[in-house]
Amino acid sequence: MVWFAVVLAVLGAFFLAIGAQRQGSAVKADMGGLALSSRSFLRLLRNPRWILGLALLGAGMLCNMIALVSAPLTVIQPIGAIALVITTVVNSKDQGVTINRPTVVAISSCVTGSALFVLLAVNATVENHHVGPDEELTIVLLLALAVGVLGGLAVMFRHRLSAFVYIVGAGVLFGFVAVLTRIIGRDLLSPNGQFLLNVQWYSVVAIIAAGGLGSWFVQNAYSSGPPDLVIAGLTVIDPIVGIAIGITILGELRPDVPAVLAVAMAVAAIVAIVGVIALSRHHPEVAKRRKDAARELRGGPGPDERSHTGG
Repeated sequence: MVWFAVVLAVLGAFFLAIGAQRQGSAVKADMGGLALSSRSFLRLLRNPRWILGLALLGAGMLCNMIALVSAPLTVIQPIGAIALVITTVVNSKDQGVTINRPTVVAISSCVTGSALFVLLAVNATVENHHVGPDEELTIVLLLALAVGVLGGLAVMFRHRLSAFVYIVGAGVLFGFVAVLTRIIGRDLLSPNGQFLLNVQWYSVVAIIAAGGLGSWFVQNAYSSGPPDLVIAGLTVIDPIVGIAIGITILGELRPDVPAVLAVAMAVAAIVAIVGVIALSRHHPEVAKRRKDAARELRGGPGPDERSHTGG
């Protein structure tokens, strides 16, 4: 069963990578770096490239959900880092972008840090197979708070939030979604044979709300950053949040964890997060957008204007 889950996770990573690249390129071509609006979103719904990306993302999420129910979180989550490498390679070919050294270092930091964090968690945690109603409700209430805060930020500062903020928000939301998905999956497979009767309605509502807002954040991130950054945030922030919930709320931390292991997990998490921050600052597409924005502020012609004037 574990090997089946691993194969599904690898397939899921591939689908997520290609889907993110397809959607990212569609949003970039359609919106040109502008913030996502209801009108532009309706245009995207008629864009074949965006629809293909959505279908691939859906297939990737489905594969990952099944894998999460079939195998421990600490086995499945590190595999998601493969998606970052695939996205970077595919996007650089599609957009004609040359990946610079800081980007390679940042991606290496993301992959190494997140994978090491999750692998260390194998020795620091033990899976809780019997999540009580109080624990599940606590997770839902914290998620409701996160949805409220992040949704408020999106409304008040929609035109001023950076791609990094959108990605951190999406990673937090999808981290909660992963935990609740696993809980619901366990409820459905409970030996008591009650299936849907085991599932709490508020958990389903919470997943829908968090998934919807998280998806909105991802689309906004596409409009102001490369798809590599989107995948980096999701493959780094998502598992860190998921494991943190397992440790703090579900009581999955082993009682005999040595201090050095806890410190190593913290260092690995910091390395991964620093990698995401570095990627959000040094990726070639981000640097180009920053230069174009600075040029517009100075009143100079952009690349397209120079090509029309023959400059």
